[in-house]
Amino acid sequence: MITHVASDIGLAKTMMPVPDPHPDVFDTQWPLRVGDIDSNGRLRMDAACRHIQDVGQDHLRELGFEETHPLWIVRRTMVDLIRPIEFQDMLRLRRWCSGTSNRWCEMRVRIDGKRGRGLIESEAFWININRETQGPARIADDFLQGLQKTTNVDRLRWKGYLSAGSRDDADEIRHFPIRSTDIDLFDHVNNSVYWSVVEDYLASFPELLAEPLRVTLEHDAPVALGDKLEILVHVHGPGSTEKFGSDLADRTVRTLTYVVGDETKALASIFPL
Repeated sequence: MITHVASDIGLAKTMMPVPDPHPDVFDTQWPLRVGDIDSNGRLRMDAACRHIQDVGQDHLRELGFEETHPLWIVRRTMVDLIRPIEFQDMLRLRRWCSGTSNRWCEMRVRIDGKRGRGLIESEAFWININRETQGPARIADDFLQGLQKTTNVDRLRWKGYLSAGSRDDADEIRHFPIRSTDIDLFDHVNNSVYWSVVEDYLASFPELLAEPLRVTLEHDAPVALGDKLEILVHVHGPGSTEKFGSDLADRTVRTLTYVVGDETKALASIFPL
């Protein structure tokens, strides 16, 4: 049964609702643990994105394609923090496909706090990687057929939503040291570590967490151990944000540009929903 057709794109896009009940939605749960929360007991965004990554591996194993499609790189992750999920809650994670092409796909993950009312919605653009060439690889036809049971989008294309901010007019420049424990199987910084930068920024502006929030993070190039990573912060006030789309012209959009020297490595945007 197919339940999803092509929808709008861009930073203000509407994510596909969870098709529930549906036999092709992967549904699992595990407890929220101490290592995943901030000082107020909230599930941190970097931890949430690690859960999003982990449930993807579990889903892949459940589908029977972990051996043939073991390596994936995320190009973009969009996360809506609707209501905070708090310590001692049980996480319910549901994962399904919202768009495909022959080498990449978009996967939705919804995280519910089963005991409270906490809710995080996410969508990520994943690229299948060839182990030998380290480049994009074709997804097997039988794998694609399974993914397409929840979507009609079969010509998914990459389109970046964000552009790099300049060092010259940055409102703030932050430094983020890279540790050996941040490095993953591809010998560069794991995607969840980029979300630690977002968490560090939000810690300085806790008022941003008082209402539903959307954070979008796009990866342009890998960061390696030994790189000097800097974060260029820009704050775009209401009325100056039409470049992000007309739907966002009425609110403040904050951007984080991850740079090593003059090379842009990643981009993030933060704004209230």
